Amino acid sequence: MWAILTGAALIIGGLLFLFSSALGRKPSNPHQTPQGGSTLEPRHQGLRFLGLSRNWPALSLIAVGALLLAFGGYS
Repeated sequence: MWAILTGAALIIGGLLFLFSSALGRKPSNPHQTPQGGSTLEPRHQGLRFLGLSRNWPALSLIAVGALLLAFGGYS
């Protein structure tokens, strides 16, 4: 039972750690897009925020939590 609870806590903690950069940031100011509308998305962000080198601690916590959930019921 303790393995399942620990695994669930690790998954939740990993998700919070993964989203902490987005949750802790100030909301951006609206700016105009080239198409003429306004948006709140940051300029020139690209897909760098999805990189493995930046998110490996959170992904490892989630993986360990998933292993504990998967194999915690067998002990």
